Amino acid sequence: MSYPQQLTPEEKLADVKKLLSLPRIIVICGSTRFMAEMNEADLRETKDGKIVVKPGCDMKSPHELWSNPAEAEALKARLDDLHRAKIRLADEVLMVGDYIGDSTRAEIAYARSLGKPLRFTHPEVDPDA
Repeated sequence: MSYPQQLTPEEKLADVKKLLSLPRIIVICGSTRFMAEMNEADLRETKDGKIVVKPGCDMKSPHELWSNPAEAEALKARLDDLHRAKIRLADEVLMVGDYIGDSTRAEIAYARSLGKPLRFTHPEVDPDA
């Protein structure tokens, strides 16, 4: 007797997206030094009918929410976890900017480990090109 194979969480998510007729979901990644470019990419991707998720906090800019160094460090860890969740949710990853630092390199590695398609605004910075 053969039993049906269980779907992976990723397969279940893909099925739900189809059932809900969701547009393609794009996650924007990169250094927050490129927030202006991320906002421009958000506009263009949204105009093309895609759902866009991107970093919501620019910790390189001063703000009361991360003015305390100890709290800022804990917030950075939570934001990194949140961004990895955005990568898992997305159908595609758009890497913005002409610089790849350690955090962005980790995002690229994570997205690739999940088999997510990647696009680069500056393909020459792709560490695996």
